[in-house]
Amino acid sequence: MIATCMNCLENLSIKHKMAERHRKPHAIIIPLPLQGHINPFINLSLKLASNGFTITFVNLEFIHQMLSKSHHNNTTSEFDLFAEARKSGLDIRYTTISDGFPPEFDRGLHLEEFWESMLQNFTARVDEFVGKTIKSDPYLDSFLVLDTFFSWTAEVAEKYNLVNVSFWTQPALVFSLGYHSDLLKENGHFPLKDNTDEEINYIPGVRSVSTRDFMRYLKESDLSTISNKLAFETFKGVKKADFILHNTLHELESDTLSALNKYQPNYAIGPINFVKNFATYTVHKSIWSESDCTHWLDSKSPGSVLYVSFGSLVHTSTHVIEEIAYGLLLSEVNFIWAVRTGIVGCADTNGLPDGFEDEIKDKGLIIPWCNQLRILSDPAVGGFMTHCGWNSIVESLWCGTPMICYPVDYDQPINRKLVVDDWKVGINLSDGASIDRKEVAEKIKYLMGETSSKSLRQESNKVKETLRNATEINGSLERNFDQFINDLKEKIHATKKY
Repeated sequence: MIATCMNCLENLSIKHKMAERHRKPHAIIIPLPLQGHINPFINLSLKLASNGFTITFVNLEFIHQMLSKSHHNNTTSEFDLFAEARKSGLDIRYTTISDGFPPEFDRGLHLEEFWESMLQNFTARVDEFVGKTIKSDPYLDSFLVLDTFFSWTAEVAEKYNLVNVSFWTQPALVFSLGYHSDLLKENGHFPLKDNTDEEINYIPGVRSVSTRDFMRYLKESDLSTISNKLAFETFKGVKKADFILHNTLHELESDTLSALNKYQPNYAIGPINFVKNFATYTVHKSIWSESDCTHWLDSKSPGSVLYVSFGSLVHTSTHVIEEIAYGLLLSEVNFIWAVRTGIVGCADTNGLPDGFEDEIKDKGLIIPWCNQLRILSDPAVGGFMTHCGWNSIVESLWCGTPMICYPVDYDQPINRKLVVDDWKVGINLSDGASIDRKEVAEKIKYLMGETSSKSLRQESNKVKETLRNATEINGSLERNFDQFINDLKEKIHATKKY
């Protein structure tokens, strides 16, 4: 009887060891609730799931409702972001978490209050969620993949003994400036006095950058705002991460990434938007309904259309919108303008001049939102006027489309530097502080002119080829991603102490 029991215990021990050896890694993934962050997080989830990981993807409830509404007006209960991906065999669970505000609360109009709460109160909600998720399936090897701007991730990771992966969705150059704020402070460049214009070359891995391109949260005038507080906590918190992922291309920012690797493990896994096997998974990412411009574009000759968009977040003035509108008319080029309601800060207007849509006739198409990549990849599109959001830049680079740059805020001025000064695939919309319709028209004609933009198009095609090569089987994206997965699994194993 005793021998039988001993045999049973031995068999159980062997089975337990085998089960431990075959435990699946499980990523709990939470993006920042902004379109430009949600997109790369969805793509990262698909990529990890394609490598055999279990995923729990967590959207904020209000984002889920917006996604649901934009997706054929589905009711919230019916909409599942990853339903199609699961049919393809991927193990992706989809759920939501509350930010503490009621659904009707306008987060866009109350940004300071919203982000203050996200900084102070959201941690407890995530902590509770992570605890329940781990307990519900203890045979998964859970780890966290959270947006770098969630500065408190390390607290949750340490509490539950989880590996902490931080995902940075902007260029490595922007990350490096924030990461080295102590160095900036030592040299008298943080907080930066407004209107300071100096070239600096002491940031590791960054050859030269002008202080005029600094992010707003590094400037003196921003010290008392929530964006400054959020950024300060972000770059303090990320120094506790086990791994840092960057949605950038290694070849385009190799010096910056190599320098960052001396401090922590950093991996360039971008452009994560363009991984080969994504075509088989239909995931509805847009939080707004998308207009279909295919028929209109089909009526235009190759390379004749300028696409204009200033993204999903930034606000600008009615004056800027008007000067761009009349600049488009003066240029006489075909254009599609995705101009969302609320871009000038008023919830019920897009800021366009009265009668403008009647005046453009068949030359232009005004839409509230669209599938940007589909537009940029259309043969009729020959240029992109952009606010320089990072997703927009990456999509434009992928399509080989040269850009006219009008950065407004956040990381956009630094992104402009990369596009115009470093990679030479774009031009500035304005050479001064103000915008004038005649200058706008001239810049548009230059970009869309076959002869004048020849050099831009050559450089754009070179970068396009570099990006495409990076996504091939032996490209830098795949190599870096494989290295990350190997290092991650080793770290998880060491952390769990099996």
